[in-house]
Amino acid sequence: GKHWTVNEVRALIRIWSDKNIQQQLEGTVRNKRIFEQVAARLQKFGIDRDWKQCRTKYKNLKHEYKSVKSAQDSGSTSRSMKFFNELDAIL
Repeated sequence: GKHWTVNEVRALIRIWSDKNIQQQLEGTVRNKRIFEQVAARLQKFGIDRDWKQCRTKYKNLKHEYKSVKSAQDSGSTSRSMKFFNELDAIL
């Protein structure tokens, strides 16, 4: 699919930082229903992404965050990512 723009990722992170969504993501129901809600909220921002794209982006961001975080924890400052601070606040 087409690349996510900075605004799209910001909107995704904003939705993801919602306590309600977070609780669902932390639960066992890591399924399509949650990401359908996320996709529906993105639509309100005029962002057209389906639940699969949202789930993939979520997983990728989380994975990237974790690898940057563990690199930083081991003293490396060379690894960074664009939305690290936003993600650090919610992960």
